Amino acid sequence: MGEPLALYVHWPFCVSKCPYCDFNSHVREGVDIAAWRAALLADLAYEAQLSPGRTLGSIFFGGGTPSLMPPGLVADLIAAAARHWTFADDIEVTLEANPSSVEAARFADLAAAGVNRVSLGLQALDDRALAFLGRAHDVAEGLKALDTAQRNFDRVGFDLIYARPGQELAAWEAELARALGFGTGHLSLYQLTIEPGTRFATLAAKGALAIPDGDDAADLFELTRAMTAAAGLPAYEISNHARCGEQSRHNLTYWRYGDYVGIGPGAHGRRRKSATERHRKPENYLAAVARNGHGIKHERDLDAATRATEALLMGLRLDEGIDLARIAARAGVARDALIDEAAARRLAGQGFVTRDGDRIGVTGAGMILLDAILPQLVATA
Repeated sequence: MGEPLALYVHWPFCVSKCPYCDFNSHVREGVDIAAWRAALLADLAYEAQLSPGRTLGSIFFGGGTPSLMPPGLVADLIAAAARHWTFADDIEVTLEANPSSVEAARFADLAAAGVNRVSLGLQALDDRALAFLGRAHDVAEGLKALDTAQRNFDRVGFDLIYARPGQELAAWEAELARALGFGTGHLSLYQLTIEPGTRFATLAAKGALAIPDGDDAADLFELTRAMTAAAGLPAYEISNHARCGEQSRHNLTYWRYGDYVGIGPGAHGRRRKSATERHRKPENYLAAVARNGHGIKHERDLDAATRATEALLMGLRLDEGIDLARIAARAGVARDALIDEAAARRLAGQGFVTRDGDRIGVTGAGMILLDAILPQLVATA
């Protein structure tokens, strides 16, 4: 209970439809901001009464297009959180933003409202790639937004997607070198994956889309790690790279399996031994808050084995690895029940896992094979 709490605020509305947005059907004109302010503040108050006396380490505004939230609403939510909990001295307040000129125009007001970190969805530094990914911005607009962000916020990060169809190693090397040259303290670098039910899955099924895999994907991954480390932004999670002190504290709460409160449509949370999920549709969420004083659709108790498994699966994504004694104590399971010791020894011998007493981690060579390693290593899964 002494570890900092995190707060996630999900804003469901988008400025335009996007192939990556789960809330495409919730593009709205004339959102009733007063109604949403009341609902989010009530939902926040409900969660606060269940987690009293905590220190809040981070706030994260995410969702559809959170950078189009009225700055006054952002300020109201931050102020309410300060009334409910004690803020850490270095509290991190992050807002996700698309790199459009419309959103960038609000950056100064959002900074004045209390946001001190922005995560910008650049996704590529190539106009053809952006068109393929379905993004509305081009490289010039994205870089202009990045410049505006760096002038308004203490901390700025952005994401890129690589291992795109036809992307050669040399092309990614040049693109990543350019990205590192902008001087941000954080980069999220994701390999393109084909998710079922998406436009990409349809194209792949028709044979019209082929992304690098196997050795090619491994080469791209290893190059990414080498270049970011050389530039002073080593990987601290499988896809995230940062300068010392610039790691996302909010996401570290997730990966270290700390407590986090989630409010807003579709938001998830972990509160002590419970998992919460809010109503997903905005209309249903508002109705639930009006009826119950909160937006929860499902709340379930997590048994010890589930908590241990979640902590292992999240923590092994981190380069720092996990402390088995800590997870056993928090989950209430036997230390020896957490991992398959024979598998751990075998994987260590293969250079995929490191072991130092109760601390175990996945090496850089192992991270590219993480999906295959975890089922072997995690005994509680």
